[in-house]
Amino acid sequence: MDFTLTEEQLMVQQAARDFAQNELLAGIIERDDAQQFPTEQVKKMAELGFLGMMVDSKYGGSGLDTLSYVLVMEELSKIDASSSVIVSVNNSLVCWGLEAFGSEAQKEKYLTKLATGEIIGAFCLSEPEAGSDATSQKTTALDKGDHYILNGTKNWITNGNSAEVYLVIAQTDIEKGHKGINAVIVEKGMEGFEIGPKENKMGIRSSDTHSLIFNDVKVPKENRIGEDGFGFKFAMKTLAGGRIGIAAQALGIAAGAYELALKYSKERKAFGTEIANHQSVAFKLADMHTKIQAARHLVYKAAWDKDNGNNYDLSGAMAKLYAAETAMEVATEAVQIHGGNGFVKEYHVERLMRDAKITQIYEGTSEIQKIVISRSILKG
Repeated sequence: MDFTLTEEQLMVQQAARDFAQNELLAGIIERDDAQQFPTEQVKKMAELGFLGMMVDSKYGGSGLDTLSYVLVMEELSKIDASSSVIVSVNNSLVCWGLEAFGSEAQKEKYLTKLATGEIIGAFCLSEPEAGSDATSQKTTALDKGDHYILNGTKNWITNGNSAEVYLVIAQTDIEKGHKGINAVIVEKGMEGFEIGPKENKMGIRSSDTHSLIFNDVKVPKENRIGEDGFGFKFAMKTLAGGRIGIAAQALGIAAGAYELALKYSKERKAFGTEIANHQSVAFKLADMHTKIQAARHLVYKAAWDKDNGNNYDLSGAMAKLYAAETAMEVATEAVQIHGGNGFVKEYHVERLMRDAKITQIYEGTSEIQKIVISRSILKG
């Protein structure tokens, strides 16, 4: 087992760390309060190549491996999970899905702009009645020969208003169940496509999350991804990789909260000494550090599996489950170590705790990860 990062991976990691500290940290409390989308920061991330990290250079991407992407996600998430989820969705769900399963024409038209960050994308699976149960799609894409007519509503869509390209999962033939589902590419501005109000969220508040409404939207047949009926399989394959990105986000949130708690414990004094010298605090830090390291190894292993062509359904689910649970636990303990200051926004840990919660929910709840894991181990 070789845990040594390559020189290129170390450079990418350092670039992300520097960017997070120098560009994301400034104004983050104000962006969180105002639910302000980080427009300028996203532009700069695009310039650094962070929005198409795993895309082949012939389509304008950085051509890097999954582990490099995970390293970037971890560093960005230590500071700003709202910005990192924009990176995650564009990389894992939109760019990867198009590059892996899109037609050459779709790649030329959409992927080249998405990979360079000229535009960003959104992945549209969840509905009011189809969150964890992704087979229960009520959005329909009726086949009209050379086009589909799209009707329905999608909920909790990251990049909901800021995206220009939307990968929408919809039911074409209900009698075929999940085998009658298709994935189609919808462009902002198509007639009948409306963007609902922005969600007022507990965490990742500067990421824009919206409902989307489709009223008789005419989508050309050439905008379907893959063969007829491939949509559900497309969604599941894409989400399997997306979980690695969110696992890395959770890892970063945990690591960011831990670093703040460690620093604070060495500065804050109580009963005549720094609180780090009290066993009750020192043991918390020991547990936090150990769990972060365990989560990191799970996340890096899932990325390694993906890079080496191994099946990563199990390793990705384990990484996402454990990293998300670790993020919530570590961020909560970081607030506790800060005491009353932990409840105050200027110390940042309360935001990290709020941001951590969503990692247990989106791109497959912790309960869904346990279903994936248990089915895998029971199959033997």
